[in-house]
Amino acid sequence: MNKILLWSVTAALAGFLFGFDTVVISGADKKLQEIWHTSDVFHGSVVMAMALWGTVVGAIFGGIPTNALGRKKTLIWIGVLFLGSAIGSALAEGPLTFAFFRFLGGLGIGASTIAAPAYVSEIAPAKDRGRLVSLYQFNIVLGILIAFLSNYLLRDAGENAWRWMIGIMAFPAFFYIIIVFTIPESPRWLLSKARIAEAKTVLEKIDPQAKIEDLMQEMHLGAGENEDKKGETIFLKKYRFPLMLAFLIALFNQFSGINAFLYYAPRIFAEAGLGESAALMSSVGIGITNLVFTLFGVFLIDVLGRKILMYIGSIGYIISLGLVSAAFFLKWEGMQVPIFLFLFIASHAIGQGAVIWVFISEIFPNHLRASGQAFGSSTHWVLAAIIPSMIPFLFSTIGPGVVFLVFAVMMVFQLLFVIFIMPETKEKSLEELQDTIFKKQ
Repeated sequence: MNKILLWSVTAALAGFLFGFDTVVISGADKKLQEIWHTSDVFHGSVVMAMALWGTVVGAIFGGIPTNALGRKKTLIWIGVLFLGSAIGSALAEGPLTFAFFRFLGGLGIGASTIAAPAYVSEIAPAKDRGRLVSLYQFNIVLGILIAFLSNYLLRDAGENAWRWMIGIMAFPAFFYIIIVFTIPESPRWLLSKARIAEAKTVLEKIDPQAKIEDLMQEMHLGAGENEDKKGETIFLKKYRFPLMLAFLIALFNQFSGINAFLYYAPRIFAEAGLGESAALMSSVGIGITNLVFTLFGVFLIDVLGRKILMYIGSIGYIISLGLVSAAFFLKWEGMQVPIFLFLFIASHAIGQGAVIWVFISEIFPNHLRASGQAFGSSTHWVLAAIIPSMIPFLFSTIGPGVVFLVFAVMMVFQLLFVIFIMPETKEKSLEELQDTIFKKQ
């Protein structure tokens, strides 16, 4: 178990780079618009959102290298993308160059949402899978916290403070590239490529008592079965239910407004009447809240299960987003909005944040896991690109009160999804889930 934990943590560190890269831009938001004199539309959709468009491309196509090269090699290349993005963005002299290098980082984020959860879910025992896969989410929020804290500490670093804010990510990216070389390849991926001897070696490291023949039988890899499945895609009728599950959980994740908020936290706090320094400091508070409640989620996901956490998160979303909307409509100023947003972040961290990547990594069959995750991730990231890119425009036209009200209503629909559609997946092997979910067709 110690080896599995170490390898899971190592792979999940891709989430740290994901979280850091996603949020670090928030500290440079207003400064970049000021120095490059860009319009709200251009600034929102190109300068700020280009990493998200890169994430969309990475999520759509990330299943290809994850399947073809393997989980491990894909994770190495993800580290390279983050390193190039950090250095290039920090040295950029104009908005288009900056956007290009942010796009590279986005490719790394998108691919990491496929490769890292797939890898961990494939090496983890069923009873610990939720907790180990959710280490990816824990690392995301740790990266978010460190990015918020880094932005706060570097806020007075002079005229080029934004360059330091963004460029500092090169250090953890380089470290990640080095340590990911130490993990073995996923035995399930090796078996799917008929590399039985290598799979046996890795499986013996994971569990000396395990037999490769038993795993092959569980994966339905008898004679000829691998060949039968080669032409399959996730869009076959028999995979309609897991496809719908991945689509809906990803859709609701983004219609909570989580990425819009993380990208524009200082701006939202400023809209609520806080000064610039207080807004940045409140952002650090958001990062701490996110981390603490993600820890609760990681601990509880294999105890209470995925559905209970989603119930808790959905109800918390509805209450907190409703209060934030009311605060803007009724012009409450001071610390009310930060407190309501802390409740929002806590609800996300213990619910959707802890569950989404675990759930999507569990519901597809072994030979289509990367493709299924690519579908769920690309749905997530298309919306994650569209929604934040519209925030500056929406805030200046219909106002933040209406925006947060729409998010609150969408979370009512998420609660209905959890009640009536979402299956429980805890403590079942990936192969058991495969059979259970397909019976719901």
